Amino acid sequence: MNNKHQLTERGFEKLELELEELKNVERPKVIELIKEARGQGDLSENADYDAARDEQAKLESRISELENILKNASVIDKNNLDIENLGKVITIKFIGSNAPRNMKLKFTLVSSNIETSTNPESLKLSVDSPIGAACIDAEVGDRLTIKSSTGKEQEFQIVSLENEGDK
Repeated sequence: MNNKHQLTERGFEKLELELEELKNVERPKVIELIKEARGQGDLSENADYDAARDEQAKLESRISELENILKNASVIDKNNLDIENLGKVITIKFIGSNAPRNMKLKFTLVSSNIETSTNPESLKLSVDSPIGAACIDAEVGDRLTIKSSTGKEQEFQIVSLENEGDK
């Protein structure tokens, strides 16, 4: 996989921190778990050993993925982009006849799908996603319409735009 990934400086730093955490904290923990499980005897029927090896495989896969992303990443200067709301925390409210009642969505607008997966606790949408693309230069109060992959139109309104640190 040799794709160029465009990341904001903040997104790049977050991936670097995740990689460092995985290598320096999580990897030694998993190695210790494997060592302890080996000490329990017969490995052919050792569920702890199998679980630790599965965890190690997932960990090494993520480390490899992050190393590849960072190696092939280019850091973009969001000040030089024509994406006014990049890095902003955006709250939208779905409106229209087919909208779920009072449904709001709060997310951070990021530059690439790579940045969307860095932290599962906070929602991040790429500028390449339908909602993200619609929000690129939107302002509070704007009413926007997107078309879903099924062809259904969904209307929403921008409720708030905040800088990421202002939450």
